[in-house]
Parts: sequence; structure tokens; C-alpha cells
Amino acid sequence: MIEQVERFNELATAINDNISQVIIGKEEVVEKLLICLCAQGHVLIEDVPGIGKTTLVSALAKSLDLDFKRIQFTVDLMPSDITGFNMYHPKRGEFIFQKGAIMTHMVLADEINRSSPKTQSALLEVMSEYQVSVDGQTYHLPKPFMVLATQNAIEYLGTFPLPEAQLDRFLMKIKLGYPLAQEEMEILELDSLDRIEHNLKTLLSIDEVLWMQQQVPKVECADSIKKYIVNLLNATRNHPDLTVGASPRAGQMLLKASKAKALLKGRSYVVVDDVKSLVLDVLAHRMSANQEVNIRDILSDIMSKVEAPK
Repeated sequence: MIEQVERFNELATAINDNISQVIIGKEEVVEKLLICLCAQGHVLIEDVPGIGKTTLVSALAKSLDLDFKRIQFTVDLMPSDITGFNMYHPKRGEFIFQKGAIMTHMVLADEINRSSPKTQSALLEVMSEYQVSVDGQTYHLPKPFMVLATQNAIEYLGTFPLPEAQLDRFLMKIKLGYPLAQEEMEILELDSLDRIEHNLKTLLSIDEVLWMQQQVPKVECADSIKKYIVNLLNATRNHPDLTVGASPRAGQMLLKASKAKALLKGRSYVVVDDVKSLVLDVLAHRMSANQEVNIRDILSDIMSKVEAPK
């Protein structure tokens, strides 16, 4: 599998270098975005306005030769705007399905938490089963398919909390964070929209993206590391400060993400550090606490106590 790993790395590096022309100093965030893409997962990006969430997603979309649509979530957005609807055609005397914005390869769900839970729920079937159901008829989405959602912190006015079932559909929940002073000096005069339009290249075809996704399941993972993941999951379920621990699906997502990271690091096998580096981003948003505690701190404490394989 050496040739496949080298080819995978070549494609991933090309995307990373392309995005870095617009996104300054966020190599780790870009890597997590690539992990989600290759692991066929969706990603939720949460941070304050103006930090570059939408720019990051747009830069990734421009790098790939995939159909891309942006849905601006607002309080008046309807579920049918997302999934589509049947419209009566007088001349043909029948109802014709009008595709919703979700019928594409890559979707930017911008400020997803500004819409009501009813509208947010329109994404549940889409994100888990890659299909939409309208009036009893099922329509399959094209492959590859990925939802990249952004949301402002819940404390901001006009936002609704995402339901637990919605959060569970995201492989990762990540934050960009503020740039360092030196990075911000470079950002001050950076015209991101102009660079995306004129500087970024479209690098990967649909077939190449699908090929990268097909390599992830081939990555090997020792039973000792799988046992480590299971022990982490069990520790969250038995922690006194957590009312909801990590589910089996969360474990599956953690393993898949770890395999994708191994490939990005030039390996055909998973090591413990792959798992450890992704635990917070993959598990934290899927759990609930019974008091005002930081779930990421709890996970860090669990990792320090659960013995990892040598």
C-alpha cells in the first residue's frame, strides 16, 4: 500500500498548499477538515463572527471539482428549501420534484444555528443516509457528499441550540480561534474573496476525491488500539459528571478519523497518537454533562487515566 499512501499524501498536500494561500496559520484546522473529507464525515465549525469560518469552507470547495452550494440559514428558512418539494405542472398534469439546495456534492450550511430546530432537522436524514424523502419518494444524493456547517456561539442573539441528534451527525466540531499577532499582520491586507476567485486552483476531480475516501478503510488498526478506543468510550459512560457518554457510533467515527489521519501522516496503520489527537474534536460535542463543567476537560482527564497501549 506504499504507492497508495504516497499518492494520498501528494493529493492532500496539494489541497493544503492551495488553501494556505487564503487561510493563514491554521494548518491544524485544515488538516482536520481534510480528515473529515477523507473519512466521509461532516464538520461543524464554531467560533465568533469574522474569524474566517466561511472563507475556510469556500477555499476547500474551490480546491475540489465538486458541485458546491451555500445555504444561508435564517429564521424564515423552510425545510423544503433544503430538501426540495413537489410542484404541480399544469401542462403535464403531474407533480414534478424541484430539487432543494442539498442536492449537491458539498454544502456550506452557513450559520446553521440561526434557523429553528424544525428546519435544522431537515438535515438529519441527509447527513446520515445520504438521501432525502419527499412525499414518500426517496432521492439519493450524489457522491461524494459533505456538509460543512458554521455556527456562532450559542450566547449570540438569534441563535438556537442544535439538537443532540443533529450534533451526532457531525464527525467533528472544531474551532478556528484568533490568529497570532504575526499572522494577523499578514491577514490585515489580505483580500480573501479575491484570492479565492483568482489565485486558488481547482485541483482534485470527483474520482480523485472518491479514491482518497476509498483508501481510509484499508488502513490497519491493531486490536490493542481498538481496545483503547473502547476503554475511552466506557470511561465516558461511567464518569460521574457526564449524563450522556460516547455512543458506539462515536467510537466508529473516532476510528475512521484516526485512519484518515494516519494516511495524512504518511502511514498505512494507526498509532495511539492518531487517536489521542482527535478524541476532543470527535467526542466532546456528542456528550452531555449534569452541571457546569467543561466536557473537553473531562475528556482530557479520562485520557490521562485510561492506559494506552505501548
